[in-house]
Amino acid sequence: MPFPPGGGADTLIRLMTPSLTDLWKQSLIIENRPGASGAIGAEIVAQSPPDGYTLLMGSTAAVTDKNIGQFSPVALVSASPYIVTVNPNLNINSIKALIAFAKANPGKVRFGSSGAGSASHLSGELFAAMAGIELLHIPYKGTGQALTDLLAGHIDLMFAPAQTVMPQIDTGKLLALAQTGAKRSEALSNIPTVTESGLAGYSAVGWFGLFAPAATPKAMVQKINQGVGLTLSQEKLRKAMLERGSDPASGSADDFASFLRLDQAKWGKLIKDNRIAVQ
Repeated sequence: MPFPPGGGADTLIRLMTPSLTDLWKQSLIIENRPGASGAIGAEIVAQSPPDGYTLLMGSTAAVTDKNIGQFSPVALVSASPYIVTVNPNLNINSIKALIAFAKANPGKVRFGSSGAGSASHLSGELFAAMAGIELLHIPYKGTGQALTDLLAGHIDLMFAPAQTVMPQIDTGKLLALAQTGAKRSEALSNIPTVTESGLAGYSAVGWFGLFAPAATPKAMVQKINQGVGLTLSQEKLRKAMLERGSDPASGSADDFASFLRLDQAKWGKLIKDNRIAVQ
């Protein structure tokens, strides 16, 4: 786990662990090794023996076009919209109001992320580029730390995994303005999309998936993929994920590899066109 406890990836793998333990009759140990936007944990896995016993719970930040060759994509776990979330003290209750406020205060609206190059970072940069506004990016080692500062009012805004912020939204400690998907997620059907809220064409998802070191035998990759697929199809786990705002994924290892190619092309263009620093 290349991020601290309490973030989106960490929450998902802890939900999955009991089912995977039962299925494989093996103890699963979650080792949090945060730092460098996920790169430290990713490098540890990349250098591990390719025997299927050490896996990475990766994301946009941890697995990039620079290091993808070090891994075998195993299984997409979730690809879900983020929630545009603000501290209620900002007195902003809509996407249009947020854009208007940011235009009136260029560079003063602070948005936090789980690190440079993460989906929570790039989702904000895409929003700023399409809206024609300037936001101040504040990177953290994980979404859990960013969430703490958002609740305290040290930052104003997050593009956050739903499983991280929904408890605070439900209790009124945070306000959800919109979800970032092209259409409403099954898990977040009561929250409008950014497009519905006034910024046409905007779409961004945060994904989480399992990776093995590059030389892991294909048969082992397929075996793990099948186990993850069976686990994600369990109604109890699906319900738990949906309750936390996370859409369960499915598909083969090859499907995951194709998904990654499209995702990296999208964000690579955004980074290049807007000269965004990701490390």
